[in-house]
Amino acid sequence: MANRVGEGCAQLSAVADAVLYEGYLLYPYRRSSAKNRVRWQFGVLLPRNWVERDAPVAPGISGSADSWYQQTECLFRVRREDAVLRVRVRYLQLQHKQVEEADGDGGHRPVESLRTADGVTQLSFEEAVPRERELVLPLAELLRGGRTVTVGSPAGAEYEPLPSAAGRTVRRRREVRAEATVVAEPLAPELYRLRVRTENTDDAPDPAAPRGAVLGQAMLATHTLLTGDGIEFVSLIDPPAALAERARGCRNAFTFPVLGGSPPESGTADGATAASLLSAPIILPDHPQVAPESPGDLHDAAEIDEILTLRTMLLTDEEKAEARATDPRAAQILDRVDTMPEEVLARLHGTIRSLNPVPAPAAERSAWWQEGGDDGLSPTTDTVLVDGVPVGGGSRVRLCPRGRGADAQDMFLDGRTAQVAAVFHDVDGSVHLAVTVDDDPAAELHGWYGRFHYFRPDEVAPLDATGPGAPGPARSDSPGEPSVPTLAAPQAAAHDRSRDRLQRRPQT
Repeated sequence: MANRVGEGCAQLSAVADAVLYEGYLLYPYRRSSAKNRVRWQFGVLLPRNWVERDAPVAPGISGSADSWYQQTECLFRVRREDAVLRVRVRYLQLQHKQVEEADGDGGHRPVESLRTADGVTQLSFEEAVPRERELVLPLAELLRGGRTVTVGSPAGAEYEPLPSAAGRTVRRRREVRAEATVVAEPLAPELYRLRVRTENTDDAPDPAAPRGAVLGQAMLATHTLLTGDGIEFVSLIDPPAALAERARGCRNAFTFPVLGGSPPESGTADGATAASLLSAPIILPDHPQVAPESPGDLHDAAEIDEILTLRTMLLTDEEKAEARATDPRAAQILDRVDTMPEEVLARLHGTIRSLNPVPAPAAERSAWWQEGGDDGLSPTTDTVLVDGVPVGGGSRVRLCPRGRGADAQDMFLDGRTAQVAAVFHDVDGSVHLAVTVDDDPAAELHGWYGRFHYFRPDEVAPLDATGPGAPGPARSDSPGEPSVPTLAAPQAAAHDRSRDRLQRRPQT
């Protein structure tokens, strides 16, 4: 049993590492890539006076929106009187890498890039350092009011000389001030509710400053790992029937707790509990695991390994050189891809885990869709009113995504003009507009095979008052700005990139 628990904790730690670097650096891993200029999107805890400069923050179940705190509530059972809880608060601390060129007078001046005598290019960019604080709390202390501890990180700087005295690389970090409070309350014999609340306790010098100016004070990719001795955690996704009401009473803000370890064996009397729990800023299933086919950390740790491995292989030598100069993790990715044995690459193609999944009883199936529910809908001809103007296929709009909490791929399209291709109605009643960006040289190709960007009606502004069908501007043959990777299907309206590697359901 002890070996099984230890193995489960190791599996959960691997998933937690993937969460830590979710979105850290995106393909093609270069500083010049537009999507790598809008980073740090999950579990970002910033100074409260900056986050709430306009209005109090509205809690959500995942951490894709900026906040100043993160709260985990879950249920746990105690199997021994001397039970002990272990809490690990983990995050990234921003680190600015500045390349400085020697000025010939014994000093240095900052530069964006520098090519040294050995032919290696050095680039100024932002990195991040993993941080972790562990708390060990006996049950008795949890019930006496718990404990509050500092989980921040000090400021620091490191200096690294470059070859042939060409200059140096300086890595600087600002202080991160944060606290975590852990407390428990009894609900029934041997049953307790646990609360872990992590807060950024710093103040931004200028609450009106842009986001990039305060990220150095932030906790990035913040999440919590829970284990214990004599303790088992209860699923909040699929709790035992007797605890369903208690589970609904747990309040989680900017995080999503899931059970860790291996899934329960078939026939287990109570598979809705586990010895570990991961509270992550992205939505995961219970018992997330690293696929056995995965050879190690690849890409941003949450994408489809095979697809991005093949794409990485196609990068030119110049592109690979820039990626290596951008970030050490990018260099590690390239090393793994360049040295990957053929048999390992073949395994990334995927594995069929089950050919005959057992359907749930009819009474337990979700009624999210009814046959005939989409009768009468026509994405290419339907319209939706935006500022009193009917918008549909052929309409031209200006993109204006939400300022906070928007997907990174949407944020760097802010202000661009686009043409609507279709109006999609989701099963939950929401509406999304499929668009192609006007100055994207691949827009016609995207329209041909149905690869669009998706925006809500309140995230666009009409550019013509004549309604759908008005002709859009002629497409230019000039390359313009680099094409931006798009969301892959109407289901992508939730603005979430695929997390197949994290959820570990390889493509078949």
